[in-house]
Amino acid sequence: MELNMRYTVTADGVRIAFATAGLGVPVIRAPFAPFSHCQLEWRQGTFFERLCRRRMIVPFDPRGSGLSDRNVEDYSLEARALDIDAVAATLGLSRFVLHGIGSSGALVISYAARHPERVSHLILDDAFVNGRAYLSSPQNAAYVRLSQDWDALTENMAFTSLGYGGEEARRYAEYLRACTTPAALAKWSAAQAQVDVTELLPLVEAPTLILQHRDMRGLRPDEGREIATRIPNARLAVLEGKQSAVDSVLSAIGDFLGDGDAPPVPGHRPSAFRTIVFTDVEGHTEMLQRLGDKAGRAVLRDHERITREILRAHDGTEVKSMGDGFMASFDSATSAVECAIALQRAFAARNESAADPIRVRVGVNAGEPIAEDADLFGTAVTMASRVMSQGRGGEILVSEVVRSLVAGKGFGFADRGAVALKGYPEPVRIYEVRWEGAAEGGRGGY
Repeated sequence: MELNMRYTVTADGVRIAFATAGLGVPVIRAPFAPFSHCQLEWRQGTFFERLCRRRMIVPFDPRGSGLSDRNVEDYSLEARALDIDAVAATLGLSRFVLHGIGSSGALVISYAARHPERVSHLILDDAFVNGRAYLSSPQNAAYVRLSQDWDALTENMAFTSLGYGGEEARRYAEYLRACTTPAALAKWSAAQAQVDVTELLPLVEAPTLILQHRDMRGLRPDEGREIATRIPNARLAVLEGKQSAVDSVLSAIGDFLGDGDAPPVPGHRPSAFRTIVFTDVEGHTEMLQRLGDKAGRAVLRDHERITREILRAHDGTEVKSMGDGFMASFDSATSAVECAIALQRAFAARNESAADPIRVRVGVNAGEPIAEDADLFGTAVTMASRVMSQGRGGEILVSEVVRSLVAGKGFGFADRGAVALKGYPEPVRIYEVRWEGAAEGGRGGY
């Protein structure tokens, strides 16, 4: 699975590195800060390949770590929440699963409690809620005593994590040193000592999965159980061993999200994640005024016939027709973009010999819309419409999330920059799909 690296900037000016991989329900993965380097971590083993099945995983490097800015002063929960906000905004995600590991557990608990409308599910992986208590454990207190010797600290952390030394421990220590700096670790530890989200646990509304490894050093054995008793809709999974724990983690997450840890099988419950396509005939009103109702309606019937044929050919579902345009839904972002390209190719071919050309603009976005009475609603739908409104006849515009979902599939894009969309407080980055020279099936060689 290819990891597609991206960058965004937080509201307080910190550059954050993040990535996307896979298709499906978006899962923003907040790692064990500040020892994070999502690009390096992704190369280790098959865990992430399996994690991406049926989901879009969005790992990011928190401030002070990995490929993100390291010369940062503010590591408070409020500042770190801006990292999540920036990643979600860049991808156009209004609602997502939030997965916090270790030291990011308190962060995602705080975020879910304060933004219940944004977090659909919460996953806590070896999380703790009280930073001072965690840092004062015997193991972590020993780390503090070694903090002035960066090599000794990382080597001891590697040995403790693996349970043995040798070449593998040496490589892991090198990885830890690549993740952050001594200065960033010191600032992060000082801020972490002030963190306690115990009182926020009852305020978490999202269904919550708590994963705790039985032999996790530095974590109280009953930490997960205590969190589970305080979050209203929580379940706890206690994990044994290393390899068996990998299988158990993937199985538990699949069961929790209802998507399984395997390729799609017949009868499997489909994901709520959809790619939404809006089309609109440019100059529709002027055309009707110029041609009159009867001739204008004949042109629109041609438009409807072509659009419905292309939708069927690409497994698209017509949600509704608005007279001069369509709203459609796709299980696959790739199919949606291929359909959009096929539409433009079909109308371009028609226009070569037609007396009255039809110029259609197309907008594409992806997310988890609300399904009700055979219609779709919500932010994912609204953004698709807003993205379309920025285009002209003959253009296909997509959101950042769609561009990320289809990265590496052979499509060509032009960055149209961040634009202000009605109803959205922050500018949204939009991309134009280059379709004119695309090969049959919608994929080009740009």
